[in-house]
Amino acid sequence: MKMTLLRVLLTVSYIAACVGSSPKIGAASAEEVLAGAPGFPIGRNENTARELPDLGEEATLSDYLAYAALNNPGLEAAFNRWQAAREGANQARFLPDPRFSYSYFIKEVETRVGPQRQRFELAQKFPWFGVLRLQGEAASEAASAAEAQYQSEKLNLFERVTHAYYEYYYLMRATATVRQHRDLMKSFVDIARARYRTDIARSAEVIRAQVELGKLDDRLRSLQDLRGPAVARLNAALNRPQEADLPDPNRPPQEPLAVTEQEILAGLAVTNPELGALDHEATKEEHRIDLARKQGFPDFTLGLTYIDTDEAVMPGASDSGKDPIAAMLSINLPIWREKYRAAEREAAARHLAVAGKKEERQNALEADIAMTMYKLRDAERKVDLYRDTLLPKARQSMNTTEAAFRAGSATLLDLLDAERILLEFELSGERAFADRGQSMAKLEALSGRSLSRESGFYTTSGGDDR
Repeated sequence: MKMTLLRVLLTVSYIAACVGSSPKIGAASAEEVLAGAPGFPIGRNENTARELPDLGEEATLSDYLAYAALNNPGLEAAFNRWQAAREGANQARFLPDPRFSYSYFIKEVETRVGPQRQRFELAQKFPWFGVLRLQGEAASEAASAAEAQYQSEKLNLFERVTHAYYEYYYLMRATATVRQHRDLMKSFVDIARARYRTDIARSAEVIRAQVELGKLDDRLRSLQDLRGPAVARLNAALNRPQEADLPDPNRPPQEPLAVTEQEILAGLAVTNPELGALDHEATKEEHRIDLARKQGFPDFTLGLTYIDTDEAVMPGASDSGKDPIAAMLSINLPIWREKYRAAEREAAARHLAVAGKKEERQNALEADIAMTMYKLRDAERKVDLYRDTLLPKARQSMNTTEAAFRAGSATLLDLLDAERILLEFELSGERAFADRGQSMAKLEALSGRSLSRESGFYTTSGGDDR
């Protein structure tokens, strides 16, 4: 009896397992997960911090990006959502768990072949044909959407880090430039004070120079006070304490744009991870429409019942003590047709909503790319203008005026005007350089692709490749 029962249970369980099994989506390696950028092992430990890049004096923008990719909690959360969706896809193609039932007859049922003492039942539910496949495909699309959202989060993080890095770079360059001009102004004031000590008419020039010196000193103090917030902003993206100090940033290289605006827009639907995530969401909803249709078809439940029967009371009865085994088939009756039609309409509406959201997002991205391209071109034009034309002429004018002032053929006011113009040109040139780098970073985040001849965001090895 016991061997018969064991064979019955094992047979039904094996059939259910064979029908419900599906290929497993294996855990990705670090390289596969991060597509060439640093990222997270599942279940980080206290040793992870030791693997972070060193943000010392020689650290480049690439080091900052790698540090953020390894240490940012928002990116890690997106990564774990992706992993959770992958594991969800691993579960979607399996059958529901078999159901085992046990009944004990408190009052034995007397039959011709003997009293029935206990009953064992094993049942397995089988959805309509194709339901498990559609569930698995929908879950796989959801996992792919989570992966694309993770890639989008990574690009957005890199854009925030790059923007903060360039802002910090500009602040340090502006501070050094203003300090240099303040020290230069001090020397001019000392010279003018000694030269015009007894000349009342020209003493006004000395006072004017002292006013300019005070303005430069105030401007320098403001820039120095801004260092703390700039460092805190960059530390926030790196998931470091706000008060943690950072060295002065190194100047990133100015990589030329390797693609045109038309090429960016033409490939936007393929390269942008946000649009890719919406594509997967739309495909998932298409599968859910098919699933909603299949809800109107019945599910089948197959089962076996084994009844433990004792020996018959009447001696000599044929089949005395024989344990009966019964096969069971049950079908649910999907008679509430309007409910299933409503589910299908719901799934169709969700699909249309995702399609509309994708179209709206693509329009917004195209507009953002057009504006960012304008800012990039404008910044590049200004970088070239200040570097090649305005700054050389302003330095030449400053040197000529200073020489004339020392020779007594130019006034102090002439020197102040030349110095002020040079200062503004130097600051504007650095601002244009920072704006150019920030615009390039935003353009790569919007397009989801590398736009320079180097590998842009996707280069994470050492060096100023970004």
